[in-house]
Amino acid sequence: MVDTLRNKVVVITGASSGIGRSIALESAGRGATVVLMARRKERLEEIAAEARELSGSEVFVLPTDMGKSDEIEASFKKLVSLIDHVDVLVNAAGFGKFDNFFESDMADVTSMFQVNVLGLMYFTRLVGRLMIDQKHGQIINFGSIAGKVPTTKSAAYSASKAAVIQFSNVLRLELKPFNVKVMTVNPGPVYTNFFNIADKTGHYAENVSAFMLDPDDVAWQVVHFFGTDKRELNLPLSLAAAAKLYNLFPSLGDYISLKVASRK
Repeated sequence: MVDTLRNKVVVITGASSGIGRSIALESAGRGATVVLMARRKERLEEIAAEARELSGSEVFVLPTDMGKSDEIEASFKKLVSLIDHVDVLVNAAGFGKFDNFFESDMADVTSMFQVNVLGLMYFTRLVGRLMIDQKHGQIINFGSIAGKVPTTKSAAYSASKAAVIQFSNVLRLELKPFNVKVMTVNPGPVYTNFFNIADKTGHYAENVSAFMLDPDDVAWQVVHFFGTDKRELNLPLSLAAAAKLYNLFPSLGDYISLKVASRK
């Protein structure tokens, strides 16, 4: 695996923690030049130092709030001044908040869509045009099993991730003539700080501990599919199977979701 990504440029949003951080380090470990994007500059600089030791390649830090279009555009302009091509874009930035929809704060809902969907789409539009001109590249968008299987207290978050999944499906068709690949990654719950924001009670994380994924394991699988025609990666296998069953038997799926998957 060493140096399999040498001379490749990988851009990662949400790179300051969780899966984004793990993908950045996994890519660097394989020799890639990585570009790290997230809000926290100090945290990005720490990860950049780790990545440089792993790759021996340059690492670029672009502090960006993916919920703000002006920052996204400014970072893209900086990006194209630093590198001459992008091989892989990983859109890992995102967050969620769990609450009954009619008790949720609509400002939180708006922020979720701004980061999870609109920011992702805006940045993908900019980098995608670059890849069209290059006539190669790969875009990897993070959806979620929540975008496939409904659970209570996640209406807005699930809707945002379902939007990412369908956006990616259409994008795949539109970019195919230009040799630009699109893959969607739909993980179940992951051991990250996601739940510090999503579920402050801690109950949901405890209840789904049997399905929890390690971010480093997810990152390894994602990077493993760099450059391939893989359309979708659903993790873990148990929840991937549940998503398929839900489509086949939706009434049964609703019952199981209420009994098992909605214990937030």
